[in-house]
Amino acid sequence: MRRFILSAVLAFHMLASFAALADEISVAVAANFTEPMKKIAAGFEKTSGNKVLLSFGATGKFCAQIKAGAPFEVLLAADDETPSKLEREGAAVKSSRFTYAIGKLVLWSAKEAIVDGNGDVLKRGGFDHLAIANPKLAPYGAAAVETMKALGSYDTLAPKFVQGESIAQTYQFVATGNALLGFVALSQVIGGDGKLKSGSMWLVPEKYYAPIRQDAVLLDKGKDSASAQALLAYLRSPEARRIIQAYGYALDK
Repeated sequence: MRRFILSAVLAFHMLASFAALADEISVAVAANFTEPMKKIAAGFEKTSGNKVLLSFGATGKFCAQIKAGAPFEVLLAADDETPSKLEREGAAVKSSRFTYAIGKLVLWSAKEAIVDGNGDVLKRGGFDHLAIANPKLAPYGAAAVETMKALGSYDTLAPKFVQGESIAQTYQFVATGNALLGFVALSQVIGGDGKLKSGSMWLVPEKYYAPIRQDAVLLDKGKDSASAQALLAYLRSPEARRIIQAYGYALDK
C-alpha cells in the first residue's frame, strides 16, 4: 500500500512537471477555418502536450488587433495579403509565411431546393435578403462581390445584401433564416466527410473570383516560441493536410 501511494505521488509530480513545461499558444484563426482547425489543434495537443488557444474571427479585424498589440503568436488568415503586410510592417517573422489552404466559395441556403447547381437563383430572384461577409474585412466577402460582378448581377443584388462582419456571422444569417441564401465558405457547409450537411448549394466556379489563398504566419510575439513554430510545422503535416482536404479546401502544390 505504501509503495502504491509512493508511485501515485511520483506520477502526480511527473504530470505536474509536464504541465509546467507545456506551452500555451495563442492563435488567431480565420472564421472559415473553424472546424478543421479545432481538429488539427486537438491532434497537435495530443502529440505535443501543448495547449492551443484558438480565437476565430475576420482576418481584417485580427490584423488591426495584432497591430494594436494583441498577444497572438500565430495567424491563420483567410488571405495571403494580410500575412504579407504584417511581415513587411515588422509584426510577423519574415519567411515564416506559407499557404496552408486554398478556399472555395459557395452560394448556400439552409433550405433544400432553393439554390440550384448553376446559381441561377441569383437571376431568378424570389428572395429578400442575400448574406455576404464584409468585403473589406473578409476575403470570402470580396470573392462574393467579384462573383456577382462577373455574373453582371451585382447592382441588382446589392439592395438585398445583409452584411456580416465575418464569414461566421454571414453563415449564421443564413442558418437562422435571416437571409434565405448567402455566400459562405465550402468548409462551413460540409462535414469532415465532404458531404453537404443541410440545405442546398452552388459551388461557385473558381473562374469567377481570384484564388482564396489562405496563409499562415508566425507573428512577432511568437518568434521565440518553439511551440508556436512546431504548431506551424504540424499544420503542414500529412495528418493536418488530410483534415484540410476533407473540409473541401485545395492544397498548395
